[in-house]
Amino acid sequence: MNGSCKAARAFVAVATATSIAWAQTPDFMRPPPSWQTVLAASTDAAAGRTIAAQGKGAAIACSSCHGANGIPATGAAFPYLAGMPAEYLAKQLVDYRGGARPNAVMGPIAKALSDGDIASLARYYASLKPPALKTLPASASKRGRQLEEIGDNALALPACANCHGRAGTGGGPLLPALAAQSAAYTISQLEAFRADERKNDSDSVMRALAKRLSDADTKALGGYYAATR
Repeated sequence: MNGSCKAARAFVAVATATSIAWAQTPDFMRPPPSWQTVLAASTDAAAGRTIAAQGKGAAIACSSCHGANGIPATGAAFPYLAGMPAEYLAKQLVDYRGGARPNAVMGPIAKALSDGDIASLARYYASLKPPALKTLPASASKRGRQLEEIGDNALALPACANCHGRAGTGGGPLLPALAAQSAAYTISQLEAFRADERKNDSDSVMRALAKRLSDADTKALGGYYAATR
Protein backbone atom coordinates (compact mmCIF):
# COMPACT_ATOMS: atom_id res chain seq x y z
CA MET A 1 0.00 0.00 0.00
CA ASN A 2 1.49 3.36 -1.02
CA GLY A 3 1.77 6.34 1.24
CA SER A 4 -1.19 8.23 -0.24
CA CYS A 5 -3.56 5.28 0.41
CA LYS A 6 -2.33 4.98 4.00
CA ALA A 7 -2.85 8.67 4.53
CA ALA A 8 -6.34 8.54 3.03
CA ARG A 9 -7.38 5.65 5.26
CA ALA A 10 -5.94 7.36 8.29
CA PHE A 11 -7.91 10.48 7.45
CA VAL A 12 -11.16 8.51 7.03
CA ALA A 13 -10.57 6.72 10.35
CA VAL A 14 -9.98 9.98 12.19
CA ALA A 15 -12.97 11.65 10.52
CA THR A 16 -15.26 8.72 11.39
CA ALA A 17 -14.11 8.67 15.01
CA THR A 18 -14.62 12.42 15.25
CA SER A 19 -18.14 12.17 13.77
CA ILE A 20 -19.10 9.45 16.23
CA ALA A 21 -17.75 11.46 19.14
CA TRP A 22 -19.70 14.54 18.05
CA ALA A 23 -22.86 12.49 17.56
CA GLN A 24 -22.61 11.21 21.12
CA THR A 25 -22.29 14.62 22.72
CA PRO A 26 -25.40 16.05 24.43
CA ASP A 27 -25.81 18.72 21.74
CA PHE A 28 -26.49 16.03 19.16
CA MET A 29 -28.75 13.82 21.22
CA ARG A 30 -32.47 13.88 20.48
CA PRO A 31 -34.32 15.28 23.50
CA PRO A 32 -36.88 12.97 25.11
CA PRO A 33 -40.56 13.60 24.34
CA SER A 34 -42.21 16.01 26.74
CA TRP A 35 -44.49 13.34 28.24
CA GLN A 36 -41.43 11.30 29.22
CA THR A 37 -39.91 14.23 31.07
CA VAL A 38 -43.24 14.86 32.78
CA LEU A 39 -43.64 11.23 33.81
CA ALA A 40 -40.23 11.33 35.47
CA ALA A 41 -41.35 14.22 37.68
CA SER A 42 -42.98 11.96 40.29
CA THR A 43 -43.39 8.33 41.32
CA ASP A 44 -45.98 9.16 43.99
CA ALA A 45 -49.08 7.22 42.97
CA ALA A 46 -50.69 8.03 46.34
CA ALA A 47 -50.74 11.71 45.42
CA GLY A 48 -52.45 10.76 42.18
CA ARG A 49 -55.12 8.86 44.11
CA THR A 50 -55.87 12.01 46.14
CA ILE A 51 -56.17 14.21 43.04
CA ALA A 52 -58.36 11.60 41.34
CA ALA A 53 -60.73 11.51 44.29
CA GLN A 54 -60.72 15.15 45.40
CA GLY A 55 -59.38 17.21 42.52
CA LYS A 56 -56.80 19.96 42.89
CA GLY A 57 -57.54 23.64 42.41
CA ALA A 58 -59.21 24.18 39.05
CA ALA A 59 -58.79 20.48 38.21
CA ILE A 60 -61.99 18.72 39.25
CA ALA A 61 -61.92 15.19 40.66
CA CYS A 62 -61.18 12.69 37.89
CA SER A 63 -63.53 10.20 39.55
CA SER A 64 -66.53 12.40 38.78
CA CYS A 65 -66.32 11.31 35.12
CA HIS A 66 -63.95 8.33 35.05
CA GLY A 67 -65.38 6.44 38.01
CA ALA A 68 -64.19 5.81 41.55
CA ASN A 69 -61.72 3.14 40.43
CA GLY A 70 -60.95 4.52 37.00
CA ILE A 71 -63.89 2.67 35.42
CA PRO A 72 -66.97 4.74 34.53
CA ALA A 73 -70.48 3.36 34.29
CA THR A 74 -71.09 1.01 31.37
CA GLY A 75 -72.05 2.97 28.28
CA ALA A 76 -70.72 6.31 29.55
CA ALA A 77 -69.01 8.52 26.99
CA PHE A 78 -65.92 8.76 29.20
CA PRO A 79 -62.99 6.33 28.80
CA TYR A 80 -61.84 4.01 31.52
CA LEU A 81 -58.33 4.79 32.77
CA ALA A 82 -57.70 1.87 35.11
CA GLY A 83 -54.78 -0.29 34.00
CA MET A 84 -53.80 1.94 31.09
CA PRO A 85 -50.01 2.35 30.71
CA ALA A 86 -48.60 5.27 32.68
CA GLU A 87 -46.76 6.41 29.55
CA TYR A 88 -49.98 6.63 27.56
CA LEU A 89 -51.86 8.46 30.30
CA ALA A 90 -49.04 10.96 30.81
CA LYS A 91 -48.87 11.64 27.08
CA GLN A 92 -52.60 12.29 26.83
CA LEU A 93 -52.59 14.73 29.74
CA VAL A 94 -49.56 16.52 28.31
CA ASP A 95 -51.30 16.70 24.92
CA TYR A 96 -54.51 18.03 26.49
CA ARG A 97 -52.45 20.63 28.31
CA GLY A 98 -50.52 21.65 25.21
CA GLY A 99 -53.43 21.58 22.78
CA ALA A 100 -52.39 18.63 20.60
CA ARG A 101 -55.54 16.91 21.81
CA PRO A 102 -58.12 19.71 22.09
CA ASN A 103 -61.01 19.10 24.45
CA ALA A 104 -63.26 21.65 26.10
CA VAL A 105 -63.41 19.68 29.35
CA MET A 106 -59.97 18.10 29.63
CA GLY A 107 -57.98 21.07 28.34
CA PRO A 108 -58.61 23.36 31.35
CA ILE A 109 -58.20 20.46 33.76
CA ALA A 110 -54.82 19.47 32.32
CA LYS A 111 -53.65 23.10 32.34
CA ALA A 112 -54.31 23.18 36.09
CA LEU A 113 -52.01 20.20 36.70
CA SER A 114 -48.27 20.41 37.31
CA ASP A 115 -45.82 17.93 35.83
CA GLY A 116 -45.73 16.13 39.17
CA ASP A 117 -49.54 15.98 39.30
CA ILE A 118 -49.70 14.44 35.84
CA ALA A 119 -47.02 11.88 36.67
CA SER A 120 -48.76 10.94 39.93
CA LEU A 121 -52.13 10.53 38.22
CA ALA A 122 -50.65 8.46 35.42
CA ARG A 123 -48.93 6.12 37.86
CA TYR A 124 -52.02 5.84 40.05
CA TYR A 125 -54.37 4.84 37.25
CA ALA A 126 -51.79 2.49 35.75
CA SER A 127 -51.71 0.65 39.08
CA LEU A 128 -55.45 -0.08 39.04
CA LYS A 129 -57.12 -3.21 37.73
CA PRO A 130 -58.74 -2.72 34.31
CA PRO A 131 -62.28 -3.86 33.53
CA ALA A 132 -62.80 -7.60 33.27
CA LEU A 133 -63.24 -8.72 29.69
CA LYS A 134 -65.87 -11.18 28.59
CA THR A 135 -66.06 -13.45 25.57
CA LEU A 136 -67.55 -11.67 22.61
CA PRO A 137 -71.21 -12.60 22.14
CA ALA A 138 -72.43 -14.06 18.87
CA SER A 139 -74.24 -10.78 18.24
CA ALA A 140 -70.98 -8.80 18.13
CA SER A 141 -70.50 -6.83 14.92
CA LYS A 142 -69.08 -8.99 12.12
CA ARG A 143 -67.73 -5.89 10.39
CA GLY A 144 -66.11 -4.75 13.61
CA ARG A 145 -64.48 -8.16 14.00
CA GLN A 146 -63.19 -8.03 10.43
CA LEU A 147 -61.64 -4.60 10.89
CA GLU A 148 -60.11 -5.64 14.21
CA GLU A 149 -58.69 -8.98 13.07
CA ILE A 150 -57.77 -8.56 9.40
CA GLY A 151 -58.59 -5.00 8.31
CA ASP A 152 -59.84 -4.24 4.82
CA ASN A 153 -57.41 -4.46 1.91
CA ALA A 154 -59.78 -2.65 -0.44
CA LEU A 155 -59.61 0.38 1.83
CA ALA A 156 -55.90 -0.03 2.63
CA LEU A 157 -56.82 -0.58 6.26
CA PRO A 158 -54.55 -2.81 8.35
CA ALA A 159 -56.01 -4.80 11.21
CA CYS A 160 -56.57 -2.73 14.35
CA ALA A 161 -54.96 -5.64 16.22
CA ASN A 162 -51.63 -4.91 14.52
CA CYS A 163 -51.14 -1.94 16.85
CA HIS A 164 -53.75 -2.25 19.58
CA GLY A 165 -53.24 -5.93 20.32
CA ARG A 166 -55.33 -9.01 19.73
CA ALA A 167 -58.95 -8.33 20.67
CA GLY A 168 -57.99 -4.76 21.54
CA THR A 169 -56.07 -5.65 24.70
CA GLY A 170 -53.30 -3.10 24.08
CA GLY A 171 -50.15 -3.03 22.00
CA GLY A 172 -47.57 -1.23 24.11
CA PRO A 173 -46.91 1.80 26.32
CA LEU A 174 -48.36 4.28 23.82
CA LEU A 175 -50.82 1.95 22.06
CA PRO A 176 -53.84 1.76 24.35
CA ALA A 177 -56.27 -1.06 24.88
CA LEU A 178 -59.58 -0.54 23.09
CA ALA A 179 -61.44 -3.52 24.51
CA ALA A 180 -64.18 -2.60 27.00
CA GLN A 181 -64.16 1.08 26.10
CA SER A 182 -67.66 2.40 25.54
CA ALA A 183 -68.93 2.59 21.98
CA ALA A 184 -69.63 6.31 22.41
CA TYR A 185 -66.04 7.04 23.39
CA THR A 186 -64.42 4.95 20.65
CA ILE A 187 -66.68 6.42 17.99
CA SER A 188 -66.04 9.97 19.19
CA GLN A 189 -62.26 9.51 18.98
CA LEU A 190 -62.36 7.98 15.51
CA GLU A 191 -64.51 10.90 14.37
CA ALA A 192 -62.11 13.37 15.98
CA PHE A 193 -59.16 11.81 14.16
CA ARG A 194 -61.09 11.78 10.90
CA ALA A 195 -61.98 15.47 11.20
CA ASP A 196 -58.39 16.44 12.19
CA GLU A 197 -59.73 17.64 15.53
CA ARG A 198 -57.45 15.26 17.39
CA LYS A 199 -53.85 15.49 16.21
CA ASN A 200 -51.73 13.70 18.79
CA ASP A 201 -51.23 10.48 16.83
CA SER A 202 -47.71 9.51 15.78
CA ASP A 203 -46.96 10.45 12.15
CA SER A 204 -50.69 11.14 11.56
CA VAL A 205 -51.33 7.39 11.37
CA MET A 206 -54.73 7.41 13.05
CA ARG A 207 -55.91 10.44 11.12
CA ALA A 208 -55.08 8.75 7.83
CA LEU A 209 -56.76 5.49 8.81
CA ALA A 210 -59.85 7.13 10.28
CA LYS A 211 -60.46 8.99 7.03
CA ARG A 212 -60.87 5.61 5.29
CA LEU A 213 -63.59 4.51 7.67
CA SER A 214 -67.25 5.11 6.92
CA ASP A 215 -69.69 6.14 9.62
CA ALA A 216 -70.93 2.56 9.64
CA ASP A 217 -67.37 1.30 10.16
CA THR A 218 -66.72 3.56 13.14
CA LYS A 219 -69.99 2.41 14.71
CA ALA A 220 -69.08 -1.21 14.02
CA LEU A 221 -65.72 -0.83 15.74
CA GLY A 222 -67.21 1.04 18.68
CA GLY A 223 -69.84 -1.60 19.21
CA TYR A 224 -67.39 -4.46 18.75
CA TYR A 225 -64.95 -3.27 21.41
CA ALA A 226 -67.75 -2.27 23.80
CA ALA A 227 -69.19 -5.78 23.58
CA THR A 228 -66.18 -7.17 25.46
CA ARG A 229 -67.36 -5.51 28.69
